[in-house]
Amino acid sequence: MLKFIAAFVITKLIAPSPDAPFREPQLAASHGVVAIAYGSGANIYVATSIDNGQHFAKAVKVGGAPVLPLSRHRGPRIAILDGAIVVTAVAGQRGAAETHAHGLSSDGDLLAWRSLDGGITWSKPVTINDVASAPREGLHTLAADAHGNLFAAWLDLRGKGTRLYGAWSSDSGATWSKNVKVYESPDGTICQCCHPTAAFDGAGGLDLMWRNVLAGSRDFYLIRADAQRGFGKPEKLGMGTWKIDACPMDGGGLVHAGAKTVTAWRRVGDIFMAEPGQPERKIGEGKDVALAAGGDAVYAAWIKGTQLELWTSGKQETIASQAAFPNLTALPGGGALLAWEENNGISLKRLP
Repeated sequence: MLKFIAAFVITKLIAPSPDAPFREPQLAASHGVVAIAYGSGANIYVATSIDNGQHFAKAVKVGGAPVLPLSRHRGPRIAILDGAIVVTAVAGQRGAAETHAHGLSSDGDLLAWRSLDGGITWSKPVTINDVASAPREGLHTLAADAHGNLFAAWLDLRGKGTRLYGAWSSDSGATWSKNVKVYESPDGTICQCCHPTAAFDGAGGLDLMWRNVLAGSRDFYLIRADAQRGFGKPEKLGMGTWKIDACPMDGGGLVHAGAKTVTAWRRVGDIFMAEPGQPERKIGEGKDVALAAGGDAVYAAWIKGTQLELWTSGKQETIASQAAFPNLTALPGGGALLAWEENNGISLKRLP
């Protein structure tokens, strides 16, 4: 159910039952469509807007599975292409039984659903990973360019330790390439529970960011693929380091603002913003940061305690007092849309 509080202010997506709260919102905007994907219980839903996020149609069920992880940045991702909307998620048939399973499945695969009619109907899912259950940790990213190309990357468990794997699609998600091992840490594993983030630039290249494990530090690294899909060398982001023998369970944000690649991520209890090869700068305190960029404007949102903080062009404000897991997307023509978990539902706010 959608409840409109006030035009251009806040829209509420209200869960019909507290037993199946709306979780992990993800936004996308392109080709005249704005869409939000989220999980509820064992199902994924998408609601679309054709008036730049002012109003949303009734949410449509995309698909589901007996086990759909919806915690700590797990859950669906969404991309909008010319003539298609694609949703991805890790889902499985059996729940994991080990301690600290976080609601994961023991046999989770990375699945992709497509809609060719603006989100009204959805295809049966196709499996992206080519080794069964390899993405069962449930953490992944999805990026799209303007030409129908997609890239998905995930934390992969097909061997000992956690590696970063990816796959490409050149037909709007109908088929996917052979899986590519993007990065393997010489220390035996990358960070086991922090989601990666990918973004295409305007020239056919792609940037991919993840939290690494090297010499006792868990810092973010960036790797770039050129237009021929060849990956270069990984590069550490920021000048500082975080020595920690545990997983923070916190990824970051990555966008292209004009000609710049901008990243945001957490180290200890602080949120930093950094460009590759440049010193980081602290923009606040908290966790779970998300980014969006429209032209040269950059938006960052994160959680401080239970508060939702918004940073825009160096100015910071509190948006909500009880919030979790924000997500952002830039809107065509300027501004951005912000979504977050709130009171078992999802709230959305348009930003100038």
